[in-house]
Amino acid sequence: MTWLQLRVDAGRAQIAKWEEHLLDSGAVAVTLEDNADQPLLEPGVGETPLWDLTRITALYPADADMHAVLQAIPAHLRDTGNARVEILEDKDWEREWMQRYRPMQFGQRLWVCPSWLQPPEPDAVNLMLDPGLAFGTGTHPTTAMCLTQLDGMSLSGQAIVDYGCGSGILAVAALKLGAARALGVDNDPQALAACRDNATRNGIALERLAIAYPHEVDHAHWTRSADVVIANILAGPLIELSSTLLNFLQPGGTLLLSGLLQHQGEALCAHYGDTLPIAIVDEMDGWVCLRGQLPTR
Repeated sequence: MTWLQLRVDAGRAQIAKWEEHLLDSGAVAVTLEDNADQPLLEPGVGETPLWDLTRITALYPADADMHAVLQAIPAHLRDTGNARVEILEDKDWEREWMQRYRPMQFGQRLWVCPSWLQPPEPDAVNLMLDPGLAFGTGTHPTTAMCLTQLDGMSLSGQAIVDYGCGSGILAVAALKLGAARALGVDNDPQALAACRDNATRNGIALERLAIAYPHEVDHAHWTRSADVVIANILAGPLIELSSTLLNFLQPGGTLLLSGLLQHQGEALCAHYGDTLPIAIVDEMDGWVCLRGQLPTR
């Protein structure tokens, strides 16, 4: 089916009005996207952050009278919104989505491959991943840096905690690289389901990978028992959760943190520095990865 889409450019103060008028005019969907490469990070409780410059796209059936739609928009909005109507041809959207993903190499041994493609190096450590709806496909710089760090570690027989596990990509990668057992923690049920599915897809026995909501973690079993703790989340939660993350580590264990913008790295190093020496070990596209080791005594 062919659709029509109406695209407009709006400032922050105009967004709500545009949404209201577009939905009233018969749009079947209205989406917002950044129109000026402006990141939005860590909203406060109850906040709905919006970009200063936003592109709004409204989707209409092919037989919609777009002249009438535009005339129904108040002139003060229509005259400043750079409104344009485009034809959106029907596509096999599932195939379009799948074509975005290609096998990617991290470090020397590890490849992350979409589950519908053949690994380019069958003898490598191949993690077969279905990106699904949970965060963590290897395409984001923070995930890529964590995967590269894991590839460079000697994980044989070790215990891993992946806090904020998303799709489970880091926990499953660690197990594929030789770790004995792992714990994946997330507060999103979709993430835990994706983590479980990706473990099964990679032949990981579920008894090797414990999956839990934060309040369900067996702390009696995992406290001071992890050789490596990974947290690829945002700066605020990394500060708030520092005691939780450090309590998983056994003496000599490694802490691997990402999800941080470059300007946030030094503050996180200082926050954790009283407990263990930690430093920026990698940087990619303005994001950084931190790594430190808990002293043995």
